[in-house]
Amino acid sequence: MSQKLWKTLAGAVVVALGAIQLIPVDRTNPPVQKEMPAPPDVQAILRRSCYDCHSNETVWLWYSKVAPISWLVSRDVREGRRELNFSDWTASEKQLKRLAKTPKEIAKAKMPPWFYLSIHRDARLSPQDVETLNRFAASSTAPAPKPAATPVAPARSTSSN
Repeated sequence: MSQKLWKTLAGAVVVALGAIQLIPVDRTNPPVQKEMPAPPDVQAILRRSCYDCHSNETVWLWYSKVAPISWLVSRDVREGRRELNFSDWTASEKQLKRLAKTPKEIAKAKMPPWFYLSIHRDARLSPQDVETLNRFAASSTAPAPKPAATPVAPARSTSSN
């Protein structure tokens, strides 16, 4: 290839990279509705390793503002919040099921994802962290005891004899 063609291609790439910076990306943090209740040790692990994607308290670092990486980060946060959001905790059946799956996700090294850990080394889970989260997930997702059934009195007839 000629030098002129290389310069033209390089210029086009620079212009394209500049132009994609103008595409808006949602980097908002909605208000925290209700935190998931957890002991302080569990809360510390979750904040360090999970909250950037699974809460409304995402820390948007510099690379989350540079396209095309910003698109990927925004998508990951959106999907993480949709799957399990520790800032909008209602203890719904869906949330409890997702929390129950957490130990499997950690064991398969799916959470936190490798690409997140490559940048956020402090998010790595120690064996003790994993054990703490596993115990918490098991205790938090155990089915609640069913309330004792209250006998219903038979309906009384209102007709007069």
